[in-house]
Amino acid sequence: MKKDNKREFSIKEKSIAIGVVGGTLVGVLTDNIGLWLSLGIAFGVGIGLEADKRKKE
Repeated sequence: MKKDNKREFSIKEKSIAIGVVGGTLVGVLTDNIGLWLSLGIAFGVGIGLEADKRKKE
Protein backbone atom coordinates (compact mmCIF):
# COMPACT_ATOMS: atom_id res chain seq x y z
CA MET A 1 0.00 0.00 0.00
CA LYS A 2 1.45 3.35 -1.06
CA LYS A 3 1.04 6.41 1.13
CA ASP A 4 0.42 9.78 -0.48
CA ASN A 5 2.95 11.99 1.30
CA LYS A 6 2.48 15.33 -0.42
CA ARG A 7 3.96 18.26 1.40
CA GLU A 8 3.16 21.85 0.55
CA PHE A 9 6.04 24.28 0.94
CA SER A 10 5.62 27.43 2.99
CA ILE A 11 5.98 30.91 1.52
CA LYS A 12 9.33 31.26 3.30
CA GLU A 13 10.70 28.12 1.66
CA LYS A 14 9.42 29.17 -1.75
CA SER A 15 10.91 32.65 -1.52
CA ILE A 16 14.30 31.31 -0.41
CA ALA A 17 14.32 28.93 -3.37
CA ILE A 18 13.43 31.75 -5.76
CA GLY A 19 16.19 33.87 -4.20
CA VAL A 20 18.74 31.10 -4.72
CA VAL A 21 17.75 30.67 -8.36
CA GLY A 22 17.70 34.42 -9.00
CA GLY A 23 21.02 34.98 -7.24
CA THR A 24 22.65 32.15 -9.16
CA LEU A 25 21.34 33.49 -12.46
CA VAL A 26 22.56 37.03 -11.82
CA GLY A 27 25.86 35.67 -10.46
CA VAL A 28 26.51 33.66 -13.62
CA LEU A 29 25.67 36.64 -15.81
CA THR A 30 27.92 39.02 -13.86
CA ASP A 31 30.64 36.42 -13.21
CA ASN A 32 30.35 36.90 -9.44
CA ILE A 33 28.39 33.93 -8.11
CA GLY A 34 29.54 34.25 -4.48
CA LEU A 35 28.17 37.76 -4.06
CA TRP A 36 24.87 37.26 -5.85
CA LEU A 37 24.10 33.86 -4.40
CA SER A 38 24.38 35.22 -0.88
CA LEU A 39 22.38 38.33 -1.80
CA GLY A 40 19.70 36.17 -3.41
CA ILE A 41 19.37 34.10 -0.25
CA ALA A 42 19.20 37.24 1.89
CA PHE A 43 16.54 38.82 -0.32
CA GLY A 44 14.58 35.58 -0.36
CA VAL A 45 14.59 35.34 3.44
CA GLY A 46 13.54 38.98 3.78
CA ILE A 47 10.71 38.66 1.28
CA GLY A 48 9.57 35.39 2.85
CA LEU A 49 9.45 36.84 6.35
CA GLU A 50 7.57 39.91 5.19
CA ALA A 51 5.06 37.84 3.21
CA ASP A 52 4.53 35.52 6.17
CA LYS A 53 3.98 38.48 8.50
CA ARG A 54 1.41 40.00 6.11
CA LYS A 55 -0.35 36.67 5.73
CA LYS A 56 -0.84 36.38 9.50
CA GLU A 57 -2.41 39.85 9.80
